[in-house]
Amino acid sequence: MDDAMDAVGPRLKHLRLRRDITLTRLADETGISISTLSRLEAGLRRPTLEQLLPLARFYGVTLDSLVDAPRTADPRVDLRPLSCSDGSVIIPLTRRPGGIQAYKFVLPPGRDDAVADLRSHEGFDWAYVLNGTLRLVLGDQDLLLKAGEAAEFDTRTPHWFGATSRGPVEYLSLVGRQGERAHVRTTA
Repeated sequence: MDDAMDAVGPRLKHLRLRRDITLTRLADETGISISTLSRLEAGLRRPTLEQLLPLARFYGVTLDSLVDAPRTADPRVDLRPLSCSDGSVIIPLTRRPGGIQAYKFVLPPGRDDAVADLRSHEGFDWAYVLNGTLRLVLGDQDLLLKAGEAAEFDTRTPHWFGATSRGPVEYLSLVGRQGERAHVRTTA
């Protein structure tokens, strides 16, 4: 138990740094003070459940993964959706941190003339459209992918995903370790 609790701080720091998030932003998003977050990450303070819950929610991970709880024999994945402020929904399809992660994205209907907010990061992206039409802006290409079509590309190429005015779109995405890094804006 002590070893598991001692490992929480470094795990929290690793999650924050890997996603290039400042302590200030994390404090704003979770309501936990910067000094408390700093002490938690340094292992100078043991986390409480009231602190772990908002941290797990912010990072999109389970409490079990934060404390490295032993796995149970139950292989089912908790398909708890994460709602975003733009109306999209992200459903994690894998539950262990690290390695390849699988997600289902559901995007609300968009505008055909929507300006793409291009971003780039290290790694490769793979997307498979389940339903609807996915708009993929990849560098200077503006592509429409229909159900059953897939795309794979080097994510150092500026890119953006969106739905069209025809309706919502559902797609699967596989993201590796490099793809979990924070997106970097390529335009102002």
